[in-house]
Amino acid sequence: MIPELARLLAEGKEVRFTPSGVSMRPFIEGDRDSVILSPMQRLPQIGDIILADATVLNGHKKYVLHRLIRIERSEIGEPLYILMGDGNPAGEESCACEDIIGRVIRIESPSGRSKPLTRARLWHLLLPVRKYLLKIYRHTILKWLY
Repeated sequence: MIPELARLLAEGKEVRFTPSGVSMRPFIEGDRDSVILSPMQRLPQIGDIILADATVLNGHKKYVLHRLIRIERSEIGEPLYILMGDGNPAGEESCACEDIIGRVIRIESPSGRSKPLTRARLWHLLLPVRKYLLKIYRHTILKWLY
């Protein structure tokens, strides 16, 4: 499915899809929320949620929809984008600019209500205690909401 999304984005179209997994919790609930992706019309900025090809060293394709948390320089001086899921207490992926497929411009709940994209600035600062907050979220708020 991702290659087809990439093709549509390369044609300049916006696309909607429902991601799976829990790596973007609490801001995106996998298999429930939908995201609207836009082609990259500017360089990615810290805080953007991007869909990228984060192929691992053995060549295994790995597509991620994660937040850009920092930008480093590669060994040859090119920008290296470091990504991390909001629901991950640890673990990062990296990709080059050409590996970025699109940027999330809207998140929608199953009811069609838009979710704000800007809430995660504080969330990133809470990284040291994130796993405890996620546990509370899973065992209380998530059960109440769904």
